[in-house]
Amino acid sequence: MGNGKDHYYNKSKQEGYRTRAAYKLQQIDDEFDVLFGGATVVDLGAAPGGWLQVAAEETGARGKVVGVDFQRIDEIEDAEAGVQTIKGDMTEADTREDIERAAPGGVDVVISDMAPNMTGEYNLDHARSVHLARMALDTARELLNDGGHFVAKVFDGQDFQDYLADVEEEFAFTRTYTPDASRDSSSELYVVAKNRVNAPIEKGDTIEVEIVNEGNEGDGVAKVEGYTLFVPDADEGETIEVEVTDVKPNFGFAERRD
Repeated sequence: MGNGKDHYYNKSKQEGYRTRAAYKLQQIDDEFDVLFGGATVVDLGAAPGGWLQVAAEETGARGKVVGVDFQRIDEIEDAEAGVQTIKGDMTEADTREDIERAAPGGVDVVISDMAPNMTGEYNLDHARSVHLARMALDTARELLNDGGHFVAKVFDGQDFQDYLADVEEEFAFTRTYTPDASRDSSSELYVVAKNRVNAPIEKGDTIEVEIVNEGNEGDGVAKVEGYTLFVPDADEGETIEVEVTDVKPNFGFAERRD
């Protein structure tokens, strides 16, 4: 362990964090503000609990943190936020149901530091890490409220770009980040995604809409399942065919097709 990162191991012992990994989440949060006061956070692969400790600190007294792992997680004492742990396997439906029961108001942030048991066979370890990261993304799709945030660890490799593209489809903002607290020898990356887009339409869709209002800029405003779509050169009362040109978390844009 002579790679200059043992500093984080020692620091974690002094500062009472269960793992040096706690600093990775701190650094991700410092950079991207994914955790916030009052948030409900689900931490996948949470044992032994370093990320739970950081999430509890950042979400505070009104926050709620749910940790999931098939290994037992010792209770986190002195946590300001309510911390609940679920012993279970993320691939099983009843574990996901347990999470939903623990967070009935929905989830604001899903974080995952899950890593496969390492074989030393790089391509295999990479493929397994992508599989776990996809499981985390599926969990985020199921649980995250609109505008919610997501962080997942994945090892770099041939399937990484495809995974990143799938995350980008779900969120308004996506970045990859390597915290300083990651070991130099590691190929781990964190995908950080913010502001979940839960639009009922996708870019490129052609649909018929009714213009129900006029926006501040003079654009026509249509509603698609409660989602706002701005259409230039369209007047209130018109029913027109449009092509969706851009989709953002809370609203989108479309152009007339006629």
